[in-house]
Amino acid sequence: MLDPDVCYRALKARDARFDGRLFVAVTTTRIYCRPVCPASLAKRENCRFFPSAAAAQEAGFRPCLRCRPETAPAHGAWNGTSNTVWRGLALIAEGSLDGDEASVEALAERLGVGERQLRRLFQQHLGASPIAVAQTRRVLFAKQLIHETPLPMAEVALAAGFGSVRRFNETFQRLYARPPSALRRARSGPARPGAGAVTVRLRYRPPYDFDAMLGFLAARAVAGVEVVEGRCYRRTLLHDGALGSVAITHLARESSLVATIRFPSVRALPGVIARIRRAFDVDVDMEAVARHLGGDPFLKPLVAARPGLRAAGAWDGFELGVRAVLGQQVSLAAARTLAGKLVRLCGARFEPADASDAALGFAFPTPDAVRRARLDALGMPEARRRALRTLAEAALEDPELFQPRASVEETVQRLCEVPGLGAWSAHYIALRAAREPDAFPSSDLGLLRGATESGERRPTPRELERRSERWRPFRAYAAEQLWAADAARKHPSGGSP
Repeated sequence: MLDPDVCYRALKARDARFDGRLFVAVTTTRIYCRPVCPASLAKRENCRFFPSAAAAQEAGFRPCLRCRPETAPAHGAWNGTSNTVWRGLALIAEGSLDGDEASVEALAERLGVGERQLRRLFQQHLGASPIAVAQTRRVLFAKQLIHETPLPMAEVALAAGFGSVRRFNETFQRLYARPPSALRRARSGPARPGAGAVTVRLRYRPPYDFDAMLGFLAARAVAGVEVVEGRCYRRTLLHDGALGSVAITHLARESSLVATIRFPSVRALPGVIARIRRAFDVDVDMEAVARHLGGDPFLKPLVAARPGLRAAGAWDGFELGVRAVLGQQVSLAAARTLAGKLVRLCGARFEPADASDAALGFAFPTPDAVRRARLDALGMPEARRRALRTLAEAALEDPELFQPRASVEETVQRLCEVPGLGAWSAHYIALRAAREPDAFPSSDLGLLRGATESGERRPTPRELERRSERWRPFRAYAAEQLWAADAARKHPSGGSP
């Protein structure tokens, strides 16, 4: 529950630490704002406070045009308060409640809870129902596209998941008492960078160690699929059968990533942006992580030295699974070489639409392409070729194989059922693909070295597993710190795998 007096003090101070954690609605204007809004401070008796934009909107308030609630850092409800809510928000961001076939019942089933329980959890942590959260996401995403891109209104409506342009217009007329085109006249976002491209800003809650993220990606970049040039990351992306590209840069002074997306259909935008947010770990509350992990005497100096170290995610669960199999018992460089061979063997060809994407030429192979390919050309042991085919068959049989389950233990258990995937691979996939914040591959050599205290013997996997209990529910971020500590000691194969 939000304490109104504490919230009002945060509002008076324009405290950025509360941005995205609460929203203030003013009863006299019927408008809700972020706590950093530059508008004049409302009287205490006229303020109501909500834990999410969806709750404020469901209560009948409309978004502020000055502070733009759609640009607030993502809500921090995932940070251990309720893993079910966090997983639900991730699935909603990917469009699980968009379209005529979607339902809260189906979403609850994917999350392993009852529909009533899911509604109760959303109400408890967000102050709004799952449907209200999805509707608010659509409205705020559409508003962001109106402000930051020159997309025609019909394309904005499609991109945001509205069933029709008429419904899109009616929603904006009801919320803002004006048509969506009236909001565009005040647009002040980044210019469109050429035909077929859309650029949006993805706000995060600082700190963010972008150099570490770029270093991670550069060390693992598969030729033809992805490239790091200067301070820009580019890659191809296959989404819902369509092939396009994304480019990510950093705008530190605005605490934002800038994503340039080239895709043949605007309907893909929400899903593509959700994948970018996941891959770059945009939505984590690093202050909450640092407070928890900093309570451990061993981790405290590591966290203090790297306060913005995030857990890089996967662009695609099957791709990450393939990389994990290719990386078994070989160096990082060797695994990258094998991935490049696989891409050239059975990856779809990509024809760049812009000269900036000239280094890109392939999409990472699909499960069906890997299943049908003659993998003996990779020069790998038969056991690992068999593991790749088995993984491809499992992904085709269960499209939700790499989705999070009701708990990290269930996610890992399901992955371990795939022949060729052991506990290490399952935890690693859970950490990067399923985005389980508590995944922890305790048998990883880099983690064991990173957790070794000066002058002490190296812990066993079981000892490290027991020690990691105090790091829950952020063991994935503890793992990143240990990998970074190991790499800093200049082990040739150190660092996050």
